[in-house]
Amino acid sequence: MFRTAIIYGSSRKDGNTRQVVDLVADKMSADVFDVSDYDISFYDYEHKNRDDDFFPLIETLLKYDCWVFASPVYWYTMSAQLKVFVDRLTDLLDIELEMGRKLAGLNAALITTGAEEFCPTCYEDVFINTFNYLGINYRGCLYVDTRNGVDVAALEKDFPTFLQLVAV
Repeated sequence: MFRTAIIYGSSRKDGNTRQVVDLVADKMSADVFDVSDYDISFYDYEHKNRDDDFFPLIETLLKYDCWVFASPVYWYTMSAQLKVFVDRLTDLLDIELEMGRKLAGLNAALITTGAEEFCPTCYEDVFINTFNYLGINYRGCLYVDTRNGVDVAALEKDFPTFLQLVAV
């Protein structure tokens, strides 16, 4: 069975992005991992943070076929919470190489919300470049314009296309 993990990071635990994440997770039977629920410290060249929650979380996430990264757009990039997690993926290239090798061929996608009609290309580019570097297959982005809140009807309409992208 195809398993999807949604890796969620936001300054608001119950904001617009979380509302979208919960709707998508319900439709896909995906598991949600809020990075704020874990003790994950910033990337450290000396690797003094080896005993935080990052590696145990990665061990859990590696059991999934697809990782969906979810964050609102903050100043044209991901939230600080998700950025810390993404930066720590570097540890999988430095000190936990066996885990890092397991990223190759993994599928990934994005869920993001923002106050513009379309997702800024620079936002998506950060993920695309990161995924390419790590050998992860980028499947696409579900962007929700939340200037007027979350339009559940519009989201329901866009969902089948997103599901097709992710469930490959």
